[in-house]
Amino acid sequence: MSDSLKLVCETCGQANRIPILRLGEGPRCGSCGDPLVTGKVAELDIATHDKTTRGDELPIVVDYWAPWCGPCRMMAPEFARAAAALKGKARFAKINTEDFPAVSQRLGIRGIPLLVLWKGGREVARLPGARPAAEIEGFVRSHL
Repeated sequence: MSDSLKLVCETCGQANRIPILRLGEGPRCGSCGDPLVTGKVAELDIATHDKTTRGDELPIVVDYWAPWCGPCRMMAPEFARAAAALKGKARFAKINTEDFPAVSQRLGIRGIPLLVLWKGGREVARLPGARPAAEIEGFVRSHL
């Protein structure tokens, strides 16, 4: 096992190699300087989504949502709580499927909200529907 992880910056898309022992120290992107492990939910565009889901070596949970979706808006604070609770174990992001419909088509997404756990460039599991933070955390922990 390697003593470092590759993390794609969710802001600029630059790949960064981070020592595992320094994940808790607030590593920053070598290109833009933004934090890489924040415990917060990042908003992705399609290019950064693709780079992050394919390139990250730390698991990433992506919420596929749309602003008109009531359950998506209801789940947002729960998703943020789960992100804070799992800081350093997984990263959390969301992508607006209304703005980026190609991602929904490519992934065969038929309903939102949908959480997809990515690990090592592969889709590991899906969790459909609005969920409380405890269920989201349990979902992620069961696949780590």
